[in-house]
Amino acid sequence: MKKLLFQFDTDLHPSVFDTVVGYDGGADQVIAHGHLTPDNVGPLVEGTIFTRAPKDKKNTAIFVGGSDLVAGQNLLRAVRKKFFADFRVSVMLDSNGSNTTAAAGVAKLASSGTLAGKKAVVLAGTGPVGQRAAVMLAKEGCSEVVITSRQMARAEHACAEMKARFGVDLVPVEAFDDDARAAAIADAQIVFATGAAGVRLLEECHWRDRPDLELLADANATPPLGLGGTDMMDRGTDRHGKIVWGAIGFGTLKLAVHRACIAKLFERNDQVFDAEEIFALAKTMS
Repeated sequence: MKKLLFQFDTDLHPSVFDTVVGYDGGADQVIAHGHLTPDNVGPLVEGTIFTRAPKDKKNTAIFVGGSDLVAGQNLLRAVRKKFFADFRVSVMLDSNGSNTTAAAGVAKLASSGTLAGKKAVVLAGTGPVGQRAAVMLAKEGCSEVVITSRQMARAEHACAEMKARFGVDLVPVEAFDDDARAAAIADAQIVFATGAAGVRLLEECHWRDRPDLELLADANATPPLGLGGTDMMDRGTDRHGKIVWGAIGFGTLKLAVHRACIAKLFERNDQVFDAEEIFALAKTMS
């Protein structure tokens, strides 16, 4: 019985990255469909749940991806609405690597120091990775989690979306330039930079001499990095008395978690891997 992974992507062209990791995670065949919405995904879901006997349904699974996290969440919801009784397959959501990247980054921060009771700032945190990282930091007991954006409306919208989905309170902050972002981290112990590729968010001078700052992570692997004075290969590196994780430094865990989740999809036909489940797995692997 072949292990079939159906890649449901909200973008026009399905992610090649997700296809490759699908195979590396143990799928015998990855079948990708792009430009999917809640309105057109129904027949595809029905094809996954009505074709195999109950004992064999674990060999079919669905991966929901794409660049838009909100679109991915809506698609996941539509997929699950088609399930009933034992007519279901396991499904994973990882739009733009949001869950696996955030889970790996926060898991490595958690393995390097105490998160509970600390203030965390997610710089440029309105994207998929930033939103999920903020949630995971809040769930780990951070006393305050800030999401910054160049536009206050975007920061507020991201915080509201995560409040509605996870019930966590996040703080929106407008930070248009380096000086504003430096002010945002003034009393923080944890900083996670999740900006766009190749965009510098802070220079080294903005974080180097802050005595309260303990842990830093940067999800950007494209020069210039988000945090000046760090390296994409940093793996819990001590820099100026702070522990630093670079994008490649925790990216190894991200890929391992992604592959592990794919493998687990084929263990049963009733699993859902979203932020909570993926983060729980990442913590056991970090």
